[in-house]
Amino acid sequence: MWYDKVVFLFKNKELRNKFIFVLSLFIIFRIAANIPIPGIGAQDLVKFFSQNQVFGLLNLFSGGALSNFSIVLLGLGPYITATIILQLLTMIFPALERLYKEEGEAGRQKFNQYSRLLTIPLAIFEGYGMLMLFQKQGIISALPLPVLISSIITIVAGAMFLMWLGEIITEQGLGNGISLLIFAGIVASLPMNIFQTFVSWDPARIPSYLLFIVLSIVIIAGVVLITEARRNIPVSYAKRVRGMKMYGGVSTYLPLNVNPAGVIPIIFALSILLFPGMIAGFFGSYPGVVGTVATNIGAFFNNVWIHGILYFLLVIMFTYFYTAVTFDPKTIAENLQKMGGFIPGVRPGNSTTVYLKHILNRVLFTGAIFLGLIAVLPSIVAGMTGVTGFTFLIGGTSLLIVVSVVLDTLRQVNAQLQMREYETF
Repeated sequence: MWYDKVVFLFKNKELRNKFIFVLSLFIIFRIAANIPIPGIGAQDLVKFFSQNQVFGLLNLFSGGALSNFSIVLLGLGPYITATIILQLLTMIFPALERLYKEEGEAGRQKFNQYSRLLTIPLAIFEGYGMLMLFQKQGIISALPLPVLISSIITIVAGAMFLMWLGEIITEQGLGNGISLLIFAGIVASLPMNIFQTFVSWDPARIPSYLLFIVLSIVIIAGVVLITEARRNIPVSYAKRVRGMKMYGGVSTYLPLNVNPAGVIPIIFALSILLFPGMIAGFFGSYPGVVGTVATNIGAFFNNVWIHGILYFLLVIMFTYFYTAVTFDPKTIAENLQKMGGFIPGVRPGNSTTVYLKHILNRVLFTGAIFLGLIAVLPSIVAGMTGVTGFTFLIGGTSLLIVVSVVLDTLRQVNAQLQMREYETF
């Protein structure tokens, strides 16, 4: 039973130490998210983020670090953006693609190192753009050059510090560190959301609250179902005789997730949508045509309908893209053929590749539409019920991240438990 695993988790010294260590890093992250950048006073940030949908979602991911103007206000955005850019470049440069896909663990480590190095200039650009945007909005006063430079250095150091924390958590084997830090930032806003909802309680809106609760339960159940859903492709292995022993002759299946890309496409789409607003904020204060064009671009991307449509389409596009980068049907077909495996009714080799691509595209269509709907659900449900305090519970990136991270972490913890249980025999 599940409680036996919890007991074993805390009885095993190694696992208990790992769990306490990861929890300690969460506490360090929350402390850093509440340490403001020295020399800058910002009183109107909360109002700004509550009125701006894109930056409000970014603030949610950072656990309020943006609205606190903390030293980690950029969160993991620069690192995620650097990873996106390099993965996009694998489609253009064959050498980079070979490094990522064919050179094994050493190649992936080198690819990750490139991502870390690219994070630094991106953090500088995003930090400077954010400061200029806040100045233009009148949230902070004009900064003297020494304060501006020290603030940018602090912001870059905070982004690199969070990236380092994420990698340390990943090394502990209890989940993906980057996802867990984003998860911690989302969950950190739960107490404030509960408080704000009860403060604004209105008995006349009880039907809306009931509708909201029903929609929440249905949507959360749907997210869990789609996240765990798989399309199993039957695979059989031919019998082989080696010496006096016979190998193979078994049947199994190749699982294809309905949502093979997880939450990554939504994070990618959000990162891309943030750039126009930052660029507009950077150039908006310029006089003449440049300032006018930048202001119009910013207003265009801040439009609720435009933002929703672009968000939906980008999520679908990145679902196909990320799956194409991480799942190669040709490689799967070649590996099956080398191991003597085949899909019943399908010839090994190229025919298997074509079949896998056909099945993958059908599965991906469902997963991509689902992700796109999840991304825009908060606006839809808030419009239907008028309840906005718990929008992170009924859809959007935050809900999918919470569900995906919890399920993935449980799987990794179970793997750790099973490995140690086998060692006791």
